[in-house]
Amino acid sequence: MLKIEDLRVNYGGIEAVKGVSLEVPEKEIVTLIGANGAGKSTTLRAVAGLVKPASGHIRFDGKDITGLPAHVVVSLGITMVPEGRRVFPDLTVLENLKAGAYLRKDNIKDDIQWVYDLFPRLKDRSWQAAGTLSGGEQQMLAVGRALMSRPKLMMMDEPSLGLAPLVVKGIFAIIREINRQGVTILLIEQNANMALHTAHTAYVLETGRLIMQGVGKDLLKDEAVKKAYLG
Repeated sequence: MLKIEDLRVNYGGIEAVKGVSLEVPEKEIVTLIGANGAGKSTTLRAVAGLVKPASGHIRFDGKDITGLPAHVVVSLGITMVPEGRRVFPDLTVLENLKAGAYLRKDNIKDDIQWVYDLFPRLKDRSWQAAGTLSGGEQQMLAVGRALMSRPKLMMMDEPSLGLAPLVVKGIFAIIREINRQGVTILLIEQNANMALHTAHTAYVLETGRLIMQGVGKDLLKDEAVKKAYLG
């Protein structure tokens, strides 16, 4: 579904992504793991149209989307759950969900119900300001808002960041359920153990370069991965 070929992205004079190539097959969960500064978020931001690549190609459903603006990328079926949730704090839960469907012209009622079925706690808090939710609830809302665009591919940047272990477990259960319902997922995650248990395919990035790839559960047994990322 998504194919990245020899992607290079610069920030000023620094090359943050150095020739990354990877594929995200339809209806799979693919994860990128690596230390802070490895180029994971920059790769996602390039796909989302938030940063412009210096070179390389990004193809989605066979179409070259390299350098397209973010709103066009969303309209093609790619959405992103950003690091740090970034919900609209002064809007209600329901208003945040409706904001996720801003490009749609059809009826969104069924999709709001879909999100509420996935996250019953959000339904209970429909009229509550998003800024008053707990961190876990805000993460649920960020995922729900992304789903409101009916994405083919959902990219997630550090969904477990700053959350309690029990909440993280719940978030990953929902990620698996969303995928089971047909949404392809590209996941960046510092919790490498959880990410590798969840993903069909995993890529390891180090200082902007791809150094390893394989089946998620196979990489859990790899000694170099264990030493670097699993403690």
